[in-house]
Amino acid sequence: MSSSFRLDRTVTLNLAQPVRRVIGCSNASRIPVLMYHGINDITGVTHPYFETNTSPTIFARQMRHLREHGYRTIDLKAAVQMINSGANLQGVVVITFDDGFRDFYTHAIPILQEHQLTATMFVVSGFIGSASTRLAAKDFMTWSEVREIESLGIEIGSHTVSHSHLNNLHLRDVGRELKGSKQTIEDKLGRPVNSFSYPYAFPEHESIFLEQLRQCLESTGYEYGVTTVLGGANQTNDRYFLPRIPINEHDDIRLFEAKLKGEYDWLHLPQSLYKFMRSCYINRTCYK
Repeated sequence: MSSSFRLDRTVTLNLAQPVRRVIGCSNASRIPVLMYHGINDITGVTHPYFETNTSPTIFARQMRHLREHGYRTIDLKAAVQMINSGANLQGVVVITFDDGFRDFYTHAIPILQEHQLTATMFVVSGFIGSASTRLAAKDFMTWSEVREIESLGIEIGSHTVSHSHLNNLHLRDVGRELKGSKQTIEDKLGRPVNSFSYPYAFPEHESIFLEQLRQCLESTGYEYGVTTVLGGANQTNDRYFLPRIPINEHDDIRLFEAKLKGEYDWLHLPQSLYKFMRSCYINRTCYK
């Protein structure tokens, strides 16, 4: 793990954590939806915050922490139902994976099974084939492997057909990405696909696009979805655009636990402000 200074970790453990504990914030009304991508040893190529890989060793340590500290994992469907019902969410966690990398099948599944944990996997339907596909030095699962992990209790959701930047597409092409992925996965698995994960940074300030996207998701038959917006999921969130908490190789157990407790959620505000200012700058530049 990186030993370099991390502002997000420092603020979380030395400011956000003690403040929340003094205030006495409860986690009974939020569910941490953890966001993973690859489970492999190819890490350390970017700033710790932007790392998308987690080594099997660190992933196993994090999963052991969940089990030993009494956390209960559920899939995203059950989480949405619990949130809507107003149930006590204390100690409940959702684990999600994006993309459909084969290392989920080879590395993550054995660890999840060892600790009796479940997860939700969002696959890019166009990257899954009858044989393992390799793109950009990354291997993806086969449909046979996807069916196998589903038989083990893993919920399968959609991550589009081609992992495109949806807010850069024409609305009809967005519809094709959503419908095509859903239909392909349902055909391959023989059961409905209800969940969707938005690829890339979520454009939370593009209100017109988000309204169109929500309508498209609903009309296509999706029931709920997740984004890359940082935070715990609760009743205030749109069920199609639930926030998540990024987890990776550089999360030691202290930071991992702080993320579970909501003590990392403060970072959403500066991120949102940055996105807003960047959006304003791009729009001003484009329409001069």
